[in-house]
Amino acid sequence: MIKNFEQISLKPGFMKHNGGVLFRNISETEFEFKSTINESHLNAAGITHGGYLSALVDAGSGTAAHRAAGNMPCVTISLDLKFIGTSKKGDEITGYTKILKKTNTLVFLYCELKCEDKIITSASGVWKILKNR
Repeated sequence: MIKNFEQISLKPGFMKHNGGVLFRNISETEFEFKSTINESHLNAAGITHGGYLSALVDAGSGTAAHRAAGNMPCVTISLDLKFIGTSKKGDEITGYTKILKKTNTLVFLYCELKCEDKIITSASGVWKILKNR
């Protein structure tokens, strides 16, 4: 059963300041997240800034890595992004993350951001699982 979306931007910080991120588990290796584009997310051309899309992928995929790692803290090692489409104010952006592999110390994943069923950003990344101290 797919859970409902939950707000993951509860603590003060960058993503909460930028409007927050809704997130849900689809399966043990698949996750979905979303955000609505507002005025502060736009660049001078009136489309969503690549920096915001990068931050959205990092937050959503980082949460996916965290959950795939049994809720252990995770940090981004690498994130390779391809910007292939655009979005604008008022658009809902949905992210889909697939965990490709998890080891004892690393999580490898792929992510797509979509707007109106069109891919606007694709990404692959590696997250380091931090052991509790």
